Amino acid sequence: MASFIRNSRLRNVFRQKTCFLVKFQRSTLQLKTIGRRAYTFTQEFKNSPTSLEYNNRSETSSTDERSTQGLALETNFSSNALNNKGEQTAGLNLSEETSTEQDWSKSFSGLSVKPFSKEVTEILLAPVASEDIEIKPDGLIYLPEIKYRRILNKAFGPGGWGLAPRGEHSISPKNISREYALVCCGRFVSVARGEQDYFDPSGLATAAEGAKSNALMRCCKDLGIASELWDPTFIRDFKKRYCEDVLAEHVITKVKKRLWRKKGTSLDYPYKVINERPI
Repeated sequence: MASFIRNSRLRNVFRQKTCFLVKFQRSTLQLKTIGRRAYTFTQEFKNSPTSLEYNNRSETSSTDERSTQGLALETNFSSNALNNKGEQTAGLNLSEETSTEQDWSKSFSGLSVKPFSKEVTEILLAPVASEDIEIKPDGLIYLPEIKYRRILNKAFGPGGWGLAPRGEHSISPKNISREYALVCCGRFVSVARGEQDYFDPSGLATAAEGAKSNALMRCCKDLGIASELWDPTFIRDFKKRYCEDVLAEHVITKVKKRLWRKKGTSLDYPYKVINERPI
């Protein structure tokens, strides 16, 4: 009885395995059939008129695209060539216009070639208004640096003049200086060395700007700007009419000294007037 049961179980296992193998073989055959059908369909589609027309269209479109790209490249090349020609022509014109460019750190080009126009000369030689002139406490009269710039801008226009450095700064423990050339309308006009004292190395940048302004004022003498400020007769008359010498006291040290000021103005700190009687 036991052997019968054992044999029955073995037969059931064998049947299950046999069914599985049969199913697996059927699935394999189905996959092979599907693969053959797909391959056949692909070959038929390639040889069909629709596929050939599609391929021809693709080749035509790719050819047209290449042609378009070629035309674009040719157009770009032509435009670049035209631009290059234009740049070359502009370069020729520019070289003609800038053929007179100079190294203003060394050049004296245009010096005394011809006078400036009558209109410019009238602006440069115009008398300075008395209200624009200032006086230092030591009695030296001067025209503020910004007034020189305004006169130059009025005469030549902004950008029509400039200061060209001629060398590096010369720096000593308490003073900085540099030589500048004044150039107006592309012509060398004058050269002068500007200087400025300083008390701390952190103030060198400000002192360098002061030296440049000092050089500008000195260069403008050759253009006749505010030339009366160097005329002893004018200086004496101006100080007599518009300025006064007063006794002042240092508010901290209490040191007394005589200082100059314009009439109707006060002294700057740290001095105050203790005697209003002018000399």
